[in-house]
Amino acid sequence: MTTSNPLPEKALRFSIHAVQVCQKMIKQREYVLSKQLLKSATSIGANIEEAKYAQSKRDFLSKMNIALKEASETQYWIKVIRASGYGSDEVWNPLATEAHELTALLVAITKTLKRKLQLENDDHC
Repeated sequence: MTTSNPLPEKALRFSIHAVQVCQKMIKQREYVLSKQLLKSATSIGANIEEAKYAQSKRDFLSKMNIALKEASETQYWIKVIRASGYGSDEVWNPLATEAHELTALLVAITKTLKRKLQLENDDHC
């Protein structure tokens, strides 16, 4: 029995959700912050997709680290936009929760892979 990786699908759903929120912001002429959020939010999934075809474990880790950084940046932009008074908790709570979940998954993946790579390096010494 194989288990599929839920991360790419979760990142895709998050990207779509972020696009929808940003489209609403753009309609209300909130261009700068919506662009920042859109770029970082969609970059998470793009880096996860790119990691599928990594040339090595280290390359995979690099892509996952970039996705993690983008997830962290996305959480930052959500905080900034919320603090600036745009939108309601009804809009931002679900997106913030999704961003937090993606970040937690990416932290776990990168920590595990770093540990495995360190063990491999120790075995070769």
